[in-house]
Amino acid sequence: MRSFASDNHSGVHPKVMEAIARANQGHALAYGEDSVTAEADALLHRHFGQHIDTYFVFLGTASNVLGLRAVARSHHAVLCADTAHINVDECGAPEAMAGFKLRTVPSRDGKIEPRDLEQFLADVGVQHHNQPRVVSITQSTELGTLYTPDEVRALADFAHGHGLLLHMDGARLANAAAALGLGLGDISGACGVDVLSFGGTKNGLMHGEAVIFFDARLSTEFRYIRKQNMQLCSKMRFIATQFTALLTDDLWRENAMQSNRMAALLAEKVRDLPGVRITRPVQANAVFAVIPQRAVAPLQACYPFYVWNHLTGEVRWMTSFDTTPVDVDGFVEALRKAVRD
Repeated sequence: MRSFASDNHSGVHPKVMEAIARANQGHALAYGEDSVTAEADALLHRHFGQHIDTYFVFLGTASNVLGLRAVARSHHAVLCADTAHINVDECGAPEAMAGFKLRTVPSRDGKIEPRDLEQFLADVGVQHHNQPRVVSITQSTELGTLYTPDEVRALADFAHGHGLLLHMDGARLANAAAALGLGLGDISGACGVDVLSFGGTKNGLMHGEAVIFFDARLSTEFRYIRKQNMQLCSKMRFIATQFTALLTDDLWRENAMQSNRMAALLAEKVRDLPGVRITRPVQANAVFAVIPQRAVAPLQACYPFYVWNHLTGEVRWMTSFDTTPVDVDGFVEALRKAVRD
């Protein structure tokens, strides 16, 4: 099976598998006190900056929720796009587990701007309302679009100018950096991001995410938060070694560029098919389109994918680090047949 439903459906990159096998030698200290974890931590510092504080967790949901919990209390509000993963696809975990309130902002292709946030400033100091504390953005966005460094910096400047923090859900940060031709830190910490959830699972890892604080004063209690929320891995080396593989010799960029190229190729090949309309800019590894309703089920029978919006018929096709031109050609041919029939 070759899936276009999610980059979570792909397997593990062979170099990551090799790294796990190498880490599986002998005994090592638990809970991140081992040399393998120290090596991964050093690489994260090299990519994101020497003054960061880093923590590994199992899941993307945990990296977002706990990263935000470290800086927001139950009387706070986190401002995010209406399409944000933390709002739509975390099953209420941010509010249930961290207690703060999500307040959503209408987005344009998944992105928000400083002017969209001004309406929430009226709540500052009003004891009846949750107090704005964090702005959260996703890079690349849930709709496959990108924030430029200038756009991230503008949001950071707005947030900091009003006593707020900026959080970035970087589940696909690698795809964004590769598409922009920049480093991982260039579009996060260097642009004023305070807390980052850096994803690896969608870019060739078996499991594992990193929570990165660009100001260590924000993370003074995170080790206790992580433990209390069951995200402290005893055999931490098996998460950490995957990040070592990903961050060595720019494997992260190689994987991300491949998935991005395959999305661009897919969009190019389906664009002129009858009844197919690309609905969003194709900037990373996602293609959004509307196709004839009759074509959905036959195509899904061959290539799994999600119907993004059942009201409009919009679908989402995701490519992965191991998607090939042959996979794309097979998908396009199946789509062509489904549309024709």
